[in-house]
Amino acid sequence: MLKRKIEREIKHWIEKDDKALIIYGARQVGKTYIVRSVLENAGVDWVEFNLIRDVRVAEALKSYGSVDDLILRLSLLSEKPLKAHETFIFLDEIQEFPEIVTAIKFLVEDGRFRYIMSGSLLGVELKNIRSAPVGYLRSLKMYPMDFEEFLQLFNVGDEILKGLRTAFENKTPVDEIIHKRLTEIFNLYLIIGGMPAAVDAYRATESIDEVMNEHRSIIEQYKKDFTKYEQDSKKPLLTAIYDLIPAELNSQTRRFNVSQVENAARYDRIKDEFIWLKEAGVALPVYNISEPKTPLRLNERASLFKLFLSDVGLLTTMYGKATKLAIITDEPSLNKGAVFENAVAEELTAHGYDIYYYRNKKLGELDFVIEYRGRVMPIEVKSGKDYQRHSALDNVLKVENYALDEAVVLCNKNVAVNGKITYYPIYMIMFLTEQDLGETIVPIAKYRF
Repeated sequence: MLKRKIEREIKHWIEKDDKALIIYGARQVGKTYIVRSVLENAGVDWVEFNLIRDVRVAEALKSYGSVDDLILRLSLLSEKPLKAHETFIFLDEIQEFPEIVTAIKFLVEDGRFRYIMSGSLLGVELKNIRSAPVGYLRSLKMYPMDFEEFLQLFNVGDEILKGLRTAFENKTPVDEIIHKRLTEIFNLYLIIGGMPAAVDAYRATESIDEVMNEHRSIIEQYKKDFTKYEQDSKKPLLTAIYDLIPAELNSQTRRFNVSQVENAARYDRIKDEFIWLKEAGVALPVYNISEPKTPLRLNERASLFKLFLSDVGLLTTMYGKATKLAIITDEPSLNKGAVFENAVAEELTAHGYDIYYYRNKKLGELDFVIEYRGRVMPIEVKSGKDYQRHSALDNVLKVENYALDEAVVLCNKNVAVNGKITYYPIYMIMFLTEQDLGETIVPIAKYRF
C-alpha cells in the first residue's frame, strides 16, 4: 500500500481532536481510499455511507428533523450497528448534499459519534453553504501524490532520502550516481504524475499507454463536472479554458491569455469560471505581483496569472505520447520549461505555499515568488543547459529596495552555490517546505524503471 503524508494528520485527528473532519480535493486524488485505510489501520469501529452509491442516505440527510432522527435513520441504513462513543461515521461523496456541513455542529455537540466526511468539488459547493460550523469542523485538502510520495515506487531508501535532505539544507552536492538516478525518476514522474489510478496502472503494467488511459478517464470525469456546472451558468467556457491551459503554458510568457477564450476578451466577464476551476482543484492559478515584497498577497494582481494543471501527468498526456517519450529519453530538442514549471507549481501548492510570479518591463520575469520562512524568495526553473543564465533574477537581486538575500534556481544539475543563488536539482523541490513534514516516507517496494 502506498503511504500518503495526509495519513499522519488523519491519525492525529482520530487520537486528539473531537471536531468533525472533512477531506476535500479534486476527483481521483485518493480521498476515499486513504480515509478507509487510516480508519481500518487505527483499529477503530467505523461505518461508511456513500451518498452517490446509496441515494437513501442523501434523502435521509435532506429530510431529517433532529439529531436523534438523523442517527436513527443512519442506524437503519447501516450494514452494522452504530455503537455510541465508539463508532466513526464516514460520509463520502457529500458534494451530493453539502448542506450536511451546516448540521455538523449539532452532531458534534451530541457527542455520540465521530464524523469524517469527504467529497469532490467541495471547494465549489461549500461556498454556497448558509453557515460554516466554526469551531466544530477541521478541514484537510488533499492533492495528487507529490514527488516524495512517488519515490515509494523505487529503490530509494530512507538513508538516501536523509542524505538528500542534508545536501539540500547544507547546500552541498549529491553523489553523482544518486543524482542521476533521482533525475531519471523525476522524469518518470513528469509523465506519470501523482494521480493514484495512473500510478497504480504503472505499477501493475509498466505501460505508459495504460497510464495515459487513466489520465484520459480522469480528464473526461472533470469535463462531465464542467458540463454539469455549465448547465446552470449558461456560460459553457470551463472546457474551453481547461483545454487551453497546455498551449498557454507553452507560450513564451506562460501567462494565460484570456482573449484566447471563445467569446471572451476581458477577465472580469469570465473570472467566475477561473475561480471555479481553482476551487474544484483541477487548475492552479499563479498570480502576478507588482513587487516582490512582503506581504506578497497585498501586491497581488488577480487579473494577470499563469494557469497550471493540478497534475503534471495529466499535462504531459494532453501534450501527447511523443512528448512523454521525449521526456523519458531526455531528448535535447524538447523544451521542458512548461512541464517543469507545472511540476514545481503543484509541489509548492501541496506544501501550502501561496505562489506568485513577478514581471517587470525593465527587470524581466521571475518564474515563481514565495514567502519562505518569513522572507521573500524568488525561484527560477530551468530545463536546459543554460541554467546559469537568468538575467531577470540577477536584475531583481540587485534592487536594494527589495532586499532579497536568497534565491533558488531549479534545474537538472547538481547542487551549487553562487553568491545569493543556490542551484538545486529540480527533484529537491520536495524539500522546499515551510516546516518539517515529519518522518520520511519509507519506500515499500521496488519496481523496474
